[in-house]
This record gives sequence, structure tokens and C-alpha cells, in this order.
Amino acid sequence: MAKRLKKLQKFLEDEKLDALLIKSKTMKKYMDTLTGSGCQVLILKDAAYLIVDGRYITEAKQREHDLTIILHAPHKTGRNYLGTVEELLKQHGCTSLGVEASQMLIKEYRQVEELGVTIRLLGDEIAKIRIQKDDEEIAIMQETVDITDEIYARVLKELYIGMSEYEISALLQYFAIKAGAQQMSFETIVGTGERSAMPHGRPTGRKIKAHEPILMDFGIQYKNYQSDMTRVAFFGKPQPEIEKIYHIVLKAQLAGIAAMKTGALASDVDKAARDIITKAGYGDYFDHGLGHGLGIGDGDEYPILNEKGDVILDEHMMMSCEPGIYLPNVGGIRIEDDVVIIDGIGRPMNKTTKDMIILKEE
Repeated sequence: MAKRLKKLQKFLEDEKLDALLIKSKTMKKYMDTLTGSGCQVLILKDAAYLIVDGRYITEAKQREHDLTIILHAPHKTGRNYLGTVEELLKQHGCTSLGVEASQMLIKEYRQVEELGVTIRLLGDEIAKIRIQKDDEEIAIMQETVDITDEIYARVLKELYIGMSEYEISALLQYFAIKAGAQQMSFETIVGTGERSAMPHGRPTGRKIKAHEPILMDFGIQYKNYQSDMTRVAFFGKPQPEIEKIYHIVLKAQLAGIAAMKTGALASDVDKAARDIITKAGYGDYFDHGLGHGLGIGDGDEYPILNEKGDVILDEHMMMSCEPGIYLPNVGGIRIEDDVVIIDGIGRPMNKTTKDMIILKEE
């Protein structure tokens, strides 16, 4: 059953477009309609269609009640779904069509150009449709984050000195699926010891040792929404420099969250956290943005919090806050929460402690 039609039709009005063609799985998930490759959505100012091939017609009739379902049969017409799109555009007197730039191969785009209407390629505009979450989305995301916190707590109980990064990653995925996750949000990051200094380090056979960082950065997809959290734990007290940068990163992370307010510029939020790390003498060791948008998108959510971020934060925007310090051949610290702006203030959704987690040596 399709959702958010009025929001998409308002988008057409704002962009002065007659029609919008949706092909991406992300936007089809956002609308809560069928996501298969043979399913395309055409939004008009006064109508909306789900165009499917024969593989999806039965499921479409069972699930979709808000979009008008149209079956196209390429084996009969000799044309792909764009033949149906052309007929509908003519039927409704449309003269302009927006398409998702990221979803168009050159060959297909040339076919779209032959539809006889003005074509506009849409990039960031599409992602920004989703930038402010509604109450339903926030509730689902909170549920997703709560499950993510629980997964981390369960994995902590299973850790032991000598466990490999591969095993930690496997445990995260096992407990995620067991808790009802559809899949992981992204390829899980696990780094122990000096490998925790790799911001996107993938797990290896390296085994946990006492007194060193155990960094886990992971998220789950649940009811189509994606969480993202990072914490660092230790077996026994860490070495002094790692303990020092832990507290600096935590201070920066809290400053970043405090700066997440309605009306704040994304780059200023990044600066609030970055300045703390820079003033502590570790600016060269924080070499990524402070955060990114969260929600239903596969890595393309807004706002982007970095030194060039130009989005003005507003109510119900949702983003990560994940500063880090990474010392080559020593180790790294990153602390990440998912944050939503409610009543003008950034509110962390994670409940997992950000105090240093010291596990007992067995």
C-alpha cells in the first residue's frame, strides 16, 4: 500500500514538473510499494501508477491499493515499460518528467528522451524529499536503534580474549537476524588493536588482546529503516594515549550532538566537534565528516555533516554523530549515535553507554 503520495505530488508542484518516474529501490521502499526490478512508479499531479511486468502482477494486486496497477507486456508490444509511461503522459497531457539520475543508464535515458516531453535529471532533490521524517518513521527508527543497542549488549557478553574479528562480525550478524533484522545496514566494521585506526577496516582473523581497543561499527535494517552505531570496548584498562583520545572523542561527540539544533548549518555542527579534536592536537587524525543522514536510504540520506555541509538543520531530521581519532599503528576511537531533532534539539536515540566500557578479563 503506497504511502506519502501527497508529499511526492507536492514535490511535483514545487519543482514545476508534471510527472515523476520512480525506479530506485530506496524510493519504492519509502513509498512502501513493490521494489522489484520489474516495478516502476509514475507519479502525476492527479494520479499515480504502479507499472509492473507479469512477474509481479499477482503480488501487486494483493499488496497495492493506492496506486493504479498497470500490466505491461513487452513480449507482446515489443517495448519496455517506457511504452506505458509514454501512453500515460499523453493521456494526462504531461509535458515534463523528472527522473532519478542515479537510476538511468545512457541507453535507457536516450529512450526516455524519445517520450516527447521535457526531461529533468534529479539528484539531490530526490534524497531531500526524505530528509524530514514523519512520526511513523521516527517511531520505526527508534525501534531499530533499540534493537541495535540490544545486539551490541549481547555481543559484549560473548567476547573473550583470543576471539577473532571475523567471529565478532559473525556474532553481530547472528544476533541481528535473530532479533528480526532484514539484513545489516552496511558491511560491518570491526577493528581491534592497531586496526581500530582504520575508519572503515573490515574484519580479519586478528584476535582480541587485553588492554586494546575493540571497535565495532554496525547497523541493521529493520522495517526498511537503517541504524548505525559505533562503540569501543576494552578487556582491562587501555594504554594511556588511547584512554586520552577516548575522552577527547567523547567530548567532541557530545559537542556535536549539542550543536544539532533547528536552524544550525551542517558545516557548523561538524565544526563544533572538529574544533575540540583540533584544539587537543589531533586534528590531522580525524579525516572524515562528523555524520550523515539516516533513514530508509542505502547510503544516500541527508543531511551530510562535514566541512562543506550546506543543509540547514530542521525539525525531524535524523543523522549520525560519529567523530573519531585514528592513530596509525596505535589504535583508534570512534563513538557514534543516531540523533533526531525533536522540538528543535538533537536527541540521541541510542541508549548504550558512552562511558568507557571495560570488560573483565577471564
